[in-house]
Parts: sequence; structure tokens; C-alpha cells
Amino acid sequence: MNAYQKRVLLALFVFGTAASTFAQNNAAAAIDKGKRENMSSRETNVEVMRKLFRAVEDHDEQSVFGLYQLDVEFHWPPSLPYGGSGRGLRATGPTWGETWAVLQPTEAERRMDPRFVAASDNEVVVLWHQRGRSSKGERFDGEVLGLYQLREGRLARAQMFYFDTAAVNNFLAGALLTLHPPISPYPATRPR
Repeated sequence: MNAYQKRVLLALFVFGTAASTFAQNNAAAAIDKGKRENMSSRETNVEVMRKLFRAVEDHDEQSVFGLYQLDVEFHWPPSLPYGGSGRGLRATGPTWGETWAVLQPTEAERRMDPRFVAASDNEVVVLWHQRGRSSKGERFDGEVLGLYQLREGRLARAQMFYFDTAAVNNFLAGALLTLHPPISPYPATRPR
């Protein structure tokens, strides 16, 4: 075999290897794309909610807002300081985030441990933990059941059901008043 033939064989080998690698990469990408396309809307909705819970736990406001519809609705038990209903990305009055952010100084308090209970084509039900710690070290850990409605891959409506709103209010009343400066847990007495 002369030098010319060796170069031709080497070129064919390199080209064949590159073509094979390219084909394998394209096949893997096609399989991944096919999995995404074949994901049911239930699976897609659960994945959106997983991302949303992760972003909330990380206090990643940009990611959280990116997973909301512009007209997102929130419904909280009326007896809570941030209770009632609100619509849109910027709520008026005290919010869940404002209330709990100061009571979640570490990852342990921010961890929500979401458990995905059920999902349909447009709703996901999640059992999660509301945790907090006062400046005196008192801890709260209560369960919440959330009913989440999704539209076009984004959260459109959220309604939370606390198992014990009295315990939440008792914790918040003590914890928020021990902050410096103290924050009233009651919206009517909060400065705007």
C-alpha cells in the first residue's frame, strides 16, 4: 500500500468516525426531543411545578415570575396575614413571600419537600411544608395542600389549604413581633 492509499484510507476512517459520531448525537437528540414531545400534559405540568418549587426554595424571583402567567391568581386562607385573593405578578398588601422570607434564614427553613399527589391535564395537587424560624429560635413546620392550575406551561392559579391556620397565625404573631423592627402580623396595622 503506497502513501497515497494510506492517506485515502485514513481520510475515509476519520470521515466515517465523524459521520458515525454525528449520527449517534443526532439520534440521541431525536430520542430526547421525542421524549419531550411525548410527555403528557400531566408530566409537563408536574415538571413545571417542580421547577417552580425549586425556584421558590432558592428565592429565585426571576425564575418564579418566569413560570407564572401574567394574570396569575393566588388564593390563601383569609385568616392568614397574607390571606385573601390576588391577581397579577405584583400583589398589593402583605404577601406570602414578604411574610415568610424573614423567617427562613437558612435552606432548612426554605425547604418545602413538595410531594406531588395528583395531576391532570391542567391541574397539579401538591402537599408541601411551610417552615419558619423566629429570631428566638422557635420553629414552625406545617403542611399545606396546594391546588395549582396551569395554562400553556405556566402557573395560572394557586389555592392553598393549610391544615392548621391557627398554628400558623400563632407562630407568625410571635415571630414577626420579635423582629427588629417588629412587623405586625395583622395587615390592618402594617405600614404601607
